[in-house]
This record gives sequence, structure tokens and C-alpha cells, in this order.
Amino acid sequence: MKSDSRRQGIMEILMDAGQAGVDDLALRFGVSKMTVHRDLDELEESGFLRKVRGGASIQPSSLFESDFRYRQKQAIEEKQRLAAAAVAMIEPGQTVIIDDGSTAGGIARHLTELRPLTVISNNLAVIQDLAGAGGINLIALGGHYSKKFHGFFGLLAEASLKSLRADVAFLSSSAIHGASAFHQDQEVVQAKRLMMAAATRTYLLVDHGKFGRTALHFLTDLSAFDTVFTGREPEPSMRAALDDAGVSLTVVGGND
Repeated sequence: MKSDSRRQGIMEILMDAGQAGVDDLALRFGVSKMTVHRDLDELEESGFLRKVRGGASIQPSSLFESDFRYRQKQAIEEKQRLAAAAVAMIEPGQTVIIDDGSTAGGIARHLTELRPLTVISNNLAVIQDLAGAGGINLIALGGHYSKKFHGFFGLLAEASLKSLRADVAFLSSSAIHGASAFHQDQEVVQAKRLMMAAATRTYLLVDHGKFGRTALHFLTDLSAFDTVFTGREPEPSMRAALDDAGVSLTVVGGND
């Protein structure tokens, strides 16, 4: 098996399991542990995984955000509830921004029910969902494509956002610590901040697993959002910190 095919196979295993050991990978692909280590080094350098003792993981940490494909499989039912609740903030005829996150991206499937709309996004999944949809004026943000985040970032995307204005923006975040949102990637943080600045109203959609986490880069205080949507009531100490900071929190209940 060629190295590219083997590395793709490693990623597929990680997408399903979240992590894998070097010994198991060497056995699965019939190669030496040294070869597996070289594969993991290459994938880590490209930002697709993080090496851990004895293997590799695609699960998030304070410095590493998971691949978009892995995040799409996490908390699916909760993310669907959040998206369905958030679309109530949109009225026909408005301009809507949707960020790169898998949670906010779930809003796209509901938007044809509210057309006409103008939708601005750097999220390739959103762009693909809405491309050609009647009644949707789609503005796809250009820039550098990130396979890991399945979206567009960098100077071109940022310049476009600075020239646009919207009624409402929907964002996601990878970590909530105290009453603040954080993210591992500074380029992603910059795009999200510009989306917030471009919109009259902003909403954050985060599944309950994001609370109590931290990441390298501060994004914003949660009080900057008109409402934060989540799918489960935070622990009492976390809820108290949010209330003390004046954060508007909407818990969209379910059976999680």
C-alpha cells in the first residue's frame, strides 16, 4: 500500500475511533512501527491529528481542534436541535452569516424555508448545501481552503468580511471556559471576530460538551452574543459564572 493510501486509511480509522495505537496501526497495514511513526509525523505536521503516547488522536485539546469530518459525527442530535431553534432568529429577506463550525453549519438545511435570504459563509458544507437553491443569494467567502476545517480563511476571506454587512451571524466555538469562548486556531478566530463585527445580531451555537474546556486563543466574551444556544443545562458553577457575566443562555432541551 502506498504511503498516501495508508495515511488516508489511518485518518479513516481515527474518524471512527477518535484515537489509535501505533502497534495496532502497524498490524492493520502490515508495516513497521517506524513507518507508522513517519506517517503520523506527516499527518501531525499537516494538522490532521496529534500524536499521543503510544499512538495518535483526532480528539480536541487546548492546542488542537478536530478535523471537520470528525466533528460532524459528534453530538449530532443536539446540534440538530440547536440549528432548528436558532433559525427562529431569522426573518425572510435578511442577510445571514454562517461560520465554519459544524454546529452553526447545520442551519443551512433550514434556510430554504425562509427564503428569500442572502447567505454569507466560508463553510464549504454550507456553500455546497445552498449552491443553486432558489431564493438564496449565496455569497461564498474566498481565501485559502483548509481541508481540516472544510472552509476558507486568510486575507481574502477577511477582506471580504470587512466589506460586508449582515442582519445576523451564527457562530460556533470549540471551547467555553468561564464566560468566554476560545478556539485553537488564530486564523479561525480572526474570521469569527470579523463575522461578529459585520452583523447587527450575533448568536453562538455550542453543544454542552464545549463547556468547561479551554483553548489557546481567546475569541470573545459570551456577553458579546445576543444569545448562546446549547443543548443541556450547564453545571451550577458554570451557570453561575454565565449569569454573573450577564450572558443570555438558551437551553434547547432534548433527551441527551
